[in-house]
Amino acid sequence: MSLSYRDLLTRLKNNQTVTPKAKVAKLELPKPDIIWVGRKTIFRNFMDFSRIMIRDPDHLLMFLAKELATAASLDGERAIFIGRKQRQSFTVLIDRYMRYFITCSICGSLDTHLEKSRRLRFLVCEVCGARSSVRSK
Repeated sequence: MSLSYRDLLTRLKNNQTVTPKAKVAKLELPKPDIIWVGRKTIFRNFMDFSRIMIRDPDHLLMFLAKELATAASLDGERAIFIGRKQRQSFTVLIDRYMRYFITCSICGSLDTHLEKSRRLRFLVCEVCGARSSVRSK
């Protein structure tokens, strides 16, 4: 007894179970609260970002300072950058930081953490278990 192609296709569709796609959570990040005092840029809600992203504030600060090509320091809840930087620059750089150091390159999950092994950093996904190297700061 042989079945036709159409019968086999119908049987396959009937036996196929549809698995819902895993929902990818999104982080709700606030807008950068930037003020300028003289020639300094003050990122007033800087620590909110590191808390929401669950990342080391020094790592985030060094990334922003390197990308902006300026010196930066932490002052309590805020970060201070030398020079007058635009708010849009911080938004773009935080999106880039999310892509490099938070989002899993395999499954797109945000449930990740950074591991340091010897001199290399790895992004470890807690959902799919992927371990991928990330660039240094």
